Amino acid sequence: MAEQIPDDRPVRWGILGAGAIARTVSRDIMLTDGNAVAAVGARDGARAAAFAVEFPDCRSFGSYAELVADPDIDVVYVATTHPGHHDAALLAIQAGKPVLVEKPVCLNAAGAREVLDAAQQAELFAMEAMWMRTNPLIRKAEQLIDEGAIGEVRGLRAEFALGLTFDADDRLFDLNNGGGALLDLGVYPVTFGYLFLGRPDQMVASGTLSPTGSDDTTAMQWTHANGAFAQLWCSASAKAPNSGVIFGSQGWIATEGAAHRPSGLVVQTADTRYRLDDPIAGQGSGYGPEIAEVARCLRAGLTESPLIPHADTIAIMELLDDARRQVGVKYPGE
Repeated sequence: MAEQIPDDRPVRWGILGAGAIARTVSRDIMLTDGNAVAAVGARDGARAAAFAVEFPDCRSFGSYAELVADPDIDVVYVATTHPGHHDAALLAIQAGKPVLVEKPVCLNAAGAREVLDAAQQAELFAMEAMWMRTNPLIRKAEQLIDEGAIGEVRGLRAEFALGLTFDADDRLFDLNNGGGALLDLGVYPVTFGYLFLGRPDQMVASGTLSPTGSDDTTAMQWTHANGAFAQLWCSASAKAPNSGVIFGSQGWIATEGAAHRPSGLVVQTADTRYRLDDPIAGQGSGYGPEIAEVARCLRAGLTESPLIPHADTIAIMELLDDARRQVGVKYPGE
């Protein structure tokens, strides 16, 4: 069991990276009871210092190594761009710090195994920041399905597409920076499919590439031995509602708004139809449940969250690896 954080003080977060997602999540950390942003580290010291002034009593460091060495940090949130996740997470783990690693946890499944195995060997908590799996409406959908509200799950669909104009300088199209629709966007539909159906027995993926060679659009068809199916797709250039629907033998459950951050659920059972409101509406940007789950695990001395277990994180990365292979995308160094 990992070292437990006492209940009588806040969980002190160190933010590794000072970009947009780091700022958004940090603001939600400050809104979540029992948590505080204690320090930030970036390769640009001035950028870290500018970030730190937004948060009370937040220290700043001009290197990642200084951040993870801070003895007054309980957990490190790795918020760099994708290619930096692997080395930054290992740096924190080697310094004895638990980690929350922004999704995707690494560029591929091999990197994910290295990070999560290192955390387990060090008896340290580690979790991918797949906030969708901690969202209360997604968890409610799981509960309803477990209770048989829509009968046996027979299939689902989910998509995530942004409708961007191609820009070779945009990180999403930059292979050297882990660009491509699959890792940035497709990780959500794939997680949605895995969460409600498990790993498919067969996956067929096809797609199109951008001028830089990144995956622009990828469609995935899953089939399961029991006949269940999933239709999942992601796109940088197309625009979509980004919703998700789970089809049962006696009804269906659909997200309102994006599947990874729904604003409501519509439930059609065998004999009724109703809507469930978002219980965290207006509470920051929606990262609160993820932050609270990390804090809960740290206080309990856990090394992984039962909501986002390591085995699931690796399995989903393997599916993304396979989809990328079928579409024909390879990152430098792979």
